Amino acid sequence: MKLLFSVTMNAITVASLYFLVASGFSLIFGLLRSVNMAHGALYLLGAYSGYEIALKTGSWLAGLGGACLLVALVGVVLHQTLVKRLAGDELRQALVTIGFSIVLGDLLLIRYGGATVQYEPPEAIFDATPFPIIGAYPTIRLVVIAVAVVVGLLLWALIQKTRLGMAIRAGVDDAPILGAMGFNVSRYVLAVFALGAGLAGLAGVIGGSALSVAPGEDSRFLLSSLVVVIVGGMGSLPGAALGAVLIGFTEQFGLAFFPNYAILMTFVLMVAVLAFRPQGLMGRAV
Repeated sequence: MKLLFSVTMNAITVASLYFLVASGFSLIFGLLRSVNMAHGALYLLGAYSGYEIALKTGSWLAGLGGACLLVALVGVVLHQTLVKRLAGDELRQALVTIGFSIVLGDLLLIRYGGATVQYEPPEAIFDATPFPIIGAYPTIRLVVIAVAVVVGLLLWALIQKTRLGMAIRAGVDDAPILGAMGFNVSRYVLAVFALGAGLAGLAGVIGGSALSVAPGEDSRFLLSSLVVVIVGGMGSLPGAALGAVLIGFTEQFGLAFFPNYAILMTFVLMVAVLAFRPQGLMGRAV
């Protein structure tokens, strides 16, 4: 029972982290129909930049906020210089953003080296919290879960209840008509792209604090985001949440009970979903 409960909590934590990364990817990929294969590199940039800001300021919160702003700004530059110029050409967008991620990853490797970097969050969230059955659980992992829930609710409110959200949803269906009604479609698109990049930066700091930061994490989280979005459905935040939960539980229970087949189980799940619902569990049929 103790092992089962511990694995369940780990699965919820990993699912929360995957959702934080995949939510931004889902916004960009699903709502804007823009292929940003540099999303994993933006996660890594957020993790490293947050670490450096926190180290220099002595404030973990400053590192969190600074990383979000910095990565959002990099996302704006990426969109305006590369992605926007290739609008409608998904293959070229994919190739260009892959190139961007490789360059960014190498620059981070030059700056920080190949060693693993470990955050030092405030003691209040770095200690252990008493927990039933397992005795105690790392507080920082509970923070990951709480942040994911808050971010999910805020994003849902943004998309469903605000003028920006209504414009985004209308633009997905018919951008020319939205522009004809007086909306600045380009500005809304840029805002969503910056938001998605900022969420990658947020996930980088949260994930780096709960786990660690090391070269190669960009590829891992890009792949995880792709699988989560494919399983959940493009452009659906509830789908991203559901996909993250399914992938997180499959991965963690696989590692605990079938370690040799954990990765295979994740992709079997993805193939099974694609076989019965090619648009994802909560995606719209095109």
